[in-house]
Amino acid sequence: MNDRAALDLLLAHGTLSRTRIGKLTGLSKPTASQLLARLEAAGLVVATGTTEGRPGPNAQLYAVNAGAAHAAGLDVNPQRVLAAVADITGATVGRFELPTPGRRPGDSVVTRVTDALEGAVKAAGLARGDVHRVVIGTPGAFDPSTGRLRYASHLPGWHSPTLLDELAAALPMPVEYENDVNLAAVAEQRLGAARGNDDFVLLWNEEGLGAALVINGRLHRGFTGGAGEVGFLPVPGTPLVRQVVKANSGGFQELAGAQSVPRLARSLGIETPEQPYVDVAAALLTKAAAGHEEDPRLAELLRLFAQRLATGLASVTAVLDPELIVLAGGVTAAGGEPLRALVQAELAELAASRPRLLIGEVQRDPVLRGALESALATTRDEVFDTSR
Repeated sequence: MNDRAALDLLLAHGTLSRTRIGKLTGLSKPTASQLLARLEAAGLVVATGTTEGRPGPNAQLYAVNAGAAHAAGLDVNPQRVLAAVADITGATVGRFELPTPGRRPGDSVVTRVTDALEGAVKAAGLARGDVHRVVIGTPGAFDPSTGRLRYASHLPGWHSPTLLDELAAALPMPVEYENDVNLAAVAEQRLGAARGNDDFVLLWNEEGLGAALVINGRLHRGFTGGAGEVGFLPVPGTPLVRQVVKANSGGFQELAGAQSVPRLARSLGIETPEQPYVDVAAALLTKAAAGHEEDPRLAELLRLFAQRLATGLASVTAVLDPELIVLAGGVTAAGGEPLRALVQAELAELAASRPRLLIGEVQRDPVLRGALESALATTRDEVFDTSR
């Protein structure tokens, strides 16, 4: 327990002296010295230098040995596979992006995953066997009872019942799978807006509209892994969508998904460019957030979109009563503080409880960062267990 406490302190602070570790853990100097000697012999900590500029003799500084283990994360969507490798301190040491615009003969999911991982491993100057664990994030979720991917019909090639076995056979390290929005929530809980919160909802809005549910500090996945698939939620203000799995859409997705923003803008007489709807939605909301005080049409676009988001969030709030809702994904983040304030005010009118709303803070590749954080958490538990 003392070893792990010291390692966690070093991860949090970067470098610490023996005396400082003793004070933070409540251990005596001799015990702290023995602890550091043990961790150094195990290859888990390294001496990094000495303190300078303070009265008295310089003190030896220690840090976690960054090369003690490595973990990898993958973020998969229909357009690309993004892979990264991090050392045990959490620093990204290798990164690789594999475009996947279309299926080619012999181009299997296993090949794409292994190629993307291999690219990140090589960028880190490592071999594949140096990676302790990998976490793969995808849209939808793998059903625990069948092993098949559900809720993501738009991800070609990922629906084979033997896929997980094939990936396990192709990769030499343990592999875990997680919904991409859940991983964005992990990133926000560890590094971003949800730090210190054990009950929160993350609403994600990019190509699809989804949510991650964190209850008592843990992700809630549901019986089939489909908890948080709020895009399928029936809501007022849009026709009832039936056969939602075949349609790969639902009421809340149609009402407040990225594709709804250009339609709203055109109805208000706002010019919309001919580009992918996610890019158009983000650009329109960025423009509205910056110019809503001067242009009443932009102000109305923000107001209507906030009302639509709040309509679905009111149902989520009624069921879960979360302490916090994090608005994440490129579309909602583009609306910034003006959109957040409007959703907060609208939700106060529609829901009995009043959770705080915050914009997500992990802006760069939050799904990939969440995959790395998830892989690192398990890796640290295993590598830092000096009792074995």
